[in-house]
Amino acid sequence: MHTVKEAALLTGLTEHAVRFYTDKGLVPSLQRNENNIRLFDAESINWLYGVKCLKQSGMPIEIIKMYVDLCIEGDSTIPQRCEIMMEHREAALVQLEEAKQRVAHLEEKTALYQAIMEHRTPDTTNPGNWEKFRHIHADVFYSPSVPRGGE
Repeated sequence: MHTVKEAALLTGLTEHAVRFYTDKGLVPSLQRNENNIRLFDAESINWLYGVKCLKQSGMPIEIIKMYVDLCIEGDSTIPQRCEIMMEHREAALVQLEEAKQRVAHLEEKTALYQAIMEHRTPDTTNPGNWEKFRHIHADVFYSPSVPRGGE
């Protein structure tokens, strides 16, 4: 049997995370001694590993709890568990595409800054200078005299 500290060391989680996950009911095989101290056997450590893996994939605690509850019910819930994984995968793919768009935007900005530093283009990144460039990008700059977005 392992203490919270030992379980944390074995799983690479923090002691706080181990306590949090047990408090959320994500370690169904958790045991406690006569002093109500958490004790972890091999199965409990495996639950912690499983929760850690799901959490690292970005799965919310509420969904992990649903998954754990389905696991406890047994093999008859394999289709529901598969559905959870497929839905989470789809959400992760959407987040991946959003991340790719953010990286592309940052690459464009980095290239712009390189051009500015090499004096190939003026600094259009500083809002304090935008009045100088209003004629170039009037559609993206704020102007109190021009209504925007259906105002």
